[in-house]
Amino acid sequence: MKINTKIRYAVRAMYEIASSNDENGILQKEIAKNQKLSLKYLDHIISALKVKGLISNKKGKRSGLILLKKPEDITIYDIFRAFEADISIVECIKGVEDCELITTCPVYDFWNILNDRIISTLKSETLQDIVNRKDNN
Repeated sequence: MKINTKIRYAVRAMYEIASSNDENGILQKEIAKNQKLSLKYLDHIISALKVKGLISNKKGKRSGLILLKKPEDITIYDIFRAFEADISIVECIKGVEDCELITTCPVYDFWNILNDRIISTLKSETLQDIVNRKDNN
């Protein structure tokens, strides 16, 4: 399993928004500059995060991006779900693949357990945890 670039960049963008001390939010071009991201590519990421209801533009002149929830209430799984429907480390877990061995497969349970642990880890890690970890370095 590999976390795609949009998700990785989205976590970095969300970190920037959560770390901003400006009451008007942070401008998208500042996020791009701070994280060395293409502004055009960041547009797609910001759009998906807005659609998912994680961020918005602050109303008013020179409005920047703000979180719509507290950073401790946004999990990395929430960010992940802005780009992917769900996690399935192997196709058979979510019933996508027709496999005649599914009821007798010796490793099916292992894949389910591993998949559940990955989801659990993403759900247990919050944006605030990321901010705190970076602030302590």
